[in-house]
Amino acid sequence: MTEFSFFLVNKSPHVEEQKDFLGQTFCTLGEILGSTGGRLEKTLSGIPGKKCGVIIFAAEELSNCRDIATMQLCANKLDKKDFFGKSDPFLVFYRSNEDGTFTICHKTEVIKNTLNPVWQPFTIPVRALCNGDYDRTVKVDVCDWDRDGSHDFIGEFTTSYRELSRGQNQFNVYEVLNPKKKGKKKKYVNSGTVTLLSFKVESEFTFVDFIRGGTQLNFTVAIDFTASNGNPSQPTSLHYMSPYQMNAYAMALKAVGEIIQDYDSNKLFPAYGFGAKLPPDGKISHGFPLNGDADNPNCAAIEGVLEAYFRSLKTVQLYGPTNFAPVINKVANYAAEITDGSQYFVLLMITDGVISDMVQTKEAVVNAAGLPLSIIIVGVGPAEFDAMEELDGDEVRVSSRGRLAERDIVQFVPFRDYIDRSGNQVLSMARLAKDVLAEIPDQLLSFMKSRGVEPRPALSSSPLPELRHHI
Repeated sequence: MTEFSFFLVNKSPHVEEQKDFLGQTFCTLGEILGSTGGRLEKTLSGIPGKKCGVIIFAAEELSNCRDIATMQLCANKLDKKDFFGKSDPFLVFYRSNEDGTFTICHKTEVIKNTLNPVWQPFTIPVRALCNGDYDRTVKVDVCDWDRDGSHDFIGEFTTSYRELSRGQNQFNVYEVLNPKKKGKKKKYVNSGTVTLLSFKVESEFTFVDFIRGGTQLNFTVAIDFTASNGNPSQPTSLHYMSPYQMNAYAMALKAVGEIIQDYDSNKLFPAYGFGAKLPPDGKISHGFPLNGDADNPNCAAIEGVLEAYFRSLKTVQLYGPTNFAPVINKVANYAAEITDGSQYFVLLMITDGVISDMVQTKEAVVNAAGLPLSIIIVGVGPAEFDAMEELDGDEVRVSSRGRLAERDIVQFVPFRDYIDRSGNQVLSMARLAKDVLAEIPDQLLSFMKSRGVEPRPALSSSPLPELRHHI
């Protein structure tokens, strides 16, 4: 949530600067992007008894930031640097900054024992290469790799995105120059040449493109009601409802849900519980609706989900085991019905312990990886969650019965890593939300790209109202 405050600044050469408060409002980036046409109107407030007017937010992404450049280079007759061999050359690309300094933006692989290397094609965002300024200097160092890290400088050359974009031609053959050698040797010509073999640019779609084109994020919640959480009436329980502060389940739900709900126009969220005995017959369920309505498990906004969660704690019996697969399969079935890019599903699972059906859960994740679905798992409490890391495919992709997951769709985090030591719940929730939601845009894009789905044209917005009508 961002606060916007507005002031009228009065400046005079003879009077101290004065600021008159005009009003303030609060909103999230999600509210702006999720509004029709990327335009959001908010009423200003903050001065008792006075209408402060309105502010209209418009979101726009820099067009140059989405371009991706792919290029390949080779070199010829580089200086020999190794005593027992030739050289082990690699390239280092630097983006120039506005203050005249340079920042590394790419390194190629090392080609061993050659003075005429041909490097593999590589891809780099144009934003990283030149920040969208086509004429900004790009410096390239040519170096000789050494095992101890003390790489030898062979030489350098400069270019620009605009020059590179012309592709392979006589202008994209660069002399590699070593300033020290040039200053010492009168007959010094160069330390070799580097040639651009190929260059192409593609414009990649972004998360914002899909949201502005109408893609909705469908948010589903699943909460662990197993007995290992402890008796909800006792303060030691992870489900304990204190009159003074939220429990870990409520904090995780509110932190993630309040951000995601801005990307869903109807704000109706299916919410389930798993691992409980239900009245009246005590049947164990691994996917019961928190609102008690099997035909319509939707809750109105995050507050509605929290209310249904608190009511369920008073009616069901915490039991077990901790089975994830039924809920994952339930949401995956919904996702399988809508694969045209108009909707993307996000399942938030909050749990306190080790998964009982890991084999079935891995199978469910592998099956769901080909669907428009991401799964966020938040672990609460002091338990060891080592097994959960197996589902989070950052290091090793999840597999089941010899099949690898098509995409990495699971993000796991232990909530205890985000708890503020001073007890500030708002800060704890902000830290959690930042990390667990960080992977959603890339996961959505990976699905869309794998299915060849392009964003629809941005939804049209109504004309901006006359500001004088609101003053």
